Amino acid sequence: MLKSLASKLLTLALAATLLVAAQTPVQAAKSLIIATATTGGTYYPVGVAIGTLISVKLASSDGITATAINSAGSGENVQMLKNNECDLAILQGLYGAEAYHGKGSYAGDPMQKMAGITMLWQNVEHFALLSKYAKTGTAADLKGLNEKFSIGKRGSGTEGSGRVILGALGIEPDKDFTTEYLGYNPSVDAMQDGRIAGGNIPAGVPVSAITQMYAMLGDKGTVLDFTDEQLAAINGDVELWTRFVIPPDTYPGQKKPINTIAQPNLLVASSELDEETVYKITKTIYENLPFLNNIHGATKAMALEKAIGGMPMPLHPGAVKYYQEAGVKIPEKLLPKK
Repeated sequence: MLKSLASKLLTLALAATLLVAAQTPVQAAKSLIIATATTGGTYYPVGVAIGTLISVKLASSDGITATAINSAGSGENVQMLKNNECDLAILQGLYGAEAYHGKGSYAGDPMQKMAGITMLWQNVEHFALLSKYAKTGTAADLKGLNEKFSIGKRGSGTEGSGRVILGALGIEPDKDFTTEYLGYNPSVDAMQDGRIAGGNIPAGVPVSAITQMYAMLGDKGTVLDFTDEQLAAINGDVELWTRFVIPPDTYPGQKKPINTIAQPNLLVASSELDEETVYKITKTIYENLPFLNNIHGATKAMALEKAIGGMPMPLHPGAVKYYQEAGVKIPEKLLPKK
């Protein structure tokens, strides 16, 4: 599957390169950078898909190309936008909301050099654990675990959201378990070797690292459920996470549904990116959803009628222009500040 995906993306990227090479001298090339996350999750392949789509569709006509780069995730992506090190980024809803409004880890220091383009898909929480430590089969099993557990790479959205979720359940990293800071695939590798008990791996379904876990460990590995009471405690007054049920057989040998939770993911742009470029990007995405669907299943959740649902910050003027043309009703709070 991964080889097939890589082959598709390589072919499309080559086509995009040839299109750029065929540009007339009059066209000013604009090479955009999309910040994503680690390669074992969903952000990176979806970012590559979006970058390839932009390049294939806009290179010859508008001189616009886009390249996805891996990163530590949402936390680093916010900083990259702030430092003008990327033009577009994929963020967890939690990070987008806290960063823009100056809450949580951004309290008193809002980062508003970004604007929304679209919701992408739901970031589904996968708290993976070796089955021998799964006493209840729910997130409560991480309380008093007293083993090594990976919370995600330092500064990543995985770490940030993981700490928020666990903190709401009275579970303290560094106290209830020995905190490790690994990416998705390294977490699963370490579980297989018995070096850690589990890891926090949130991403759109299906997640390649979780597929790898089930394939390698079989019933010796599991993904923890969240009860309704745990979901309510995590949400508090935010109402960001919702129930998400992963059907049986989504992963190799997974015979039971996984009753987990999910939050939205966002595609955002630097507020310094011009209106016409973001308009063309937004239009290109929504006029070519089958292209994205063929590259990663998580994008099948995308639809024009859901494009701005849950958006925690004002939209970029270019996105507003496209949505208004498409007949999408935009609430006042999502219109750009004047």
